[in-house]
Amino acid sequence: MSMFRRIRFGVLVIGLFSLLAWAGKNFVMPQAKPAVTYPAHDAHNDEKVIIALDPYDTSDKANIFNVKYNEVGFMPVFFVITNDGDEPISLNAMKAELVTRDRTKISPADEDDLYRRLAHPTQSTSPLPLPYPRTKIKGRLDSKTQEELQNSRFAARAVEPHSTQSGFLFFDVSDISNPLSGANFYLAGVHDSKGNELMYFEIPLEKYVNAPK
Repeated sequence: MSMFRRIRFGVLVIGLFSLLAWAGKNFVMPQAKPAVTYPAHDAHNDEKVIIALDPYDTSDKANIFNVKYNEVGFMPVFFVITNDGDEPISLNAMKAELVTRDRTKISPADEDDLYRRLAHPTQSTSPLPLPYPRTKIKGRLDSKTQEELQNSRFAARAVEPHSTQSGFLFFDVSDISNPLSGANFYLAGVHDSKGNELMYFEIPLEKYVNAPK
């Protein structure tokens, strides 16, 4: 009986420490390297701008998050943009899109999309007919989850000369098997300091899939 009590006490202690460790874990943004160093990148040498993607499609990589995004159908993708030029570039009109092998086009989820899915993980994700009120649901998530979402999403509006900006884009791949295989990422709406739009960027995700691990 004494042995049973000791085992039960040990299990409770381990569980308590695990809970405390989870509660104390804060999201830390990965340190971005220059975009050209990632396998999946596209460099505009004339404009001296490079973008890169690093999908967090494995459990080992996704452990930096408290939220299990894959369990609610989202794939986090670390997005990196490097400006090697002498003038800043603007991202105010940036438009990103993931196009799957079967030509399904997926835009990054916005903050409301993420809040809504995390608050209602079993709710149907099919698009609703317009007009439909997009109610805010931030109050239904704990503050730690809200903070992680706000701190992890890519939010830069410009990239200064000889610098790099980074953050996560979240793509809804809940109904797609092997979303990276045969997919392409497109980025448009990047402007130089004079307001001229740069040529669009394109990254075949096979560059990531086939890269040495």
